[in-house]
Amino acid sequence: MKNSIAGIFFLINSFISIAQNNPDAILGKWVTTAGNCMVEVYKQSNEFKAKIIWFKEGKKPINEWVDEKNPDPALRNRKLLGMEVLHGLHYDLDEKEWVDGVIYDATSGKEWDSVVWLTDDNLLKVKGYWVFKFLSETKTFKRI
Repeated sequence: MKNSIAGIFFLINSFISIAQNNPDAILGKWVTTAGNCMVEVYKQSNEFKAKIIWFKEGKKPINEWVDEKNPDPALRNRKLLGMEVLHGLHYDLDEKEWVDGVIYDATSGKEWDSVVWLTDDNLLKVKGYWVFKFLSETKTFKRI
């Protein structure tokens, strides 16, 4: 019995270590823990990006929501659905996280620096910050 428990523990730890050392571990579809937004993380060249693929907000259909808070008037009519909201991420092997990203907040029209990491329980944490990481907000996503 002890060997079975030790074996299960070893497999779980191995999976976590592999995920943390695999730059592509964040690829795929993720939903906020609040269940109100879904994004798809994808890779283009050596850069990780994310786009909105679903969200729930108000009574208006999601395909009618536009980027009305964008500081660039020319972009205020672009659809939120399918919009890229995260770019510039690359994996830092030493830190075991994805760094140097820029995240766009359509609710405010602002961009923030960002860092992304996976927790031991396979949750995706996305921190948007301004200048210093302690001036931040972190969103948590679970894999679909």
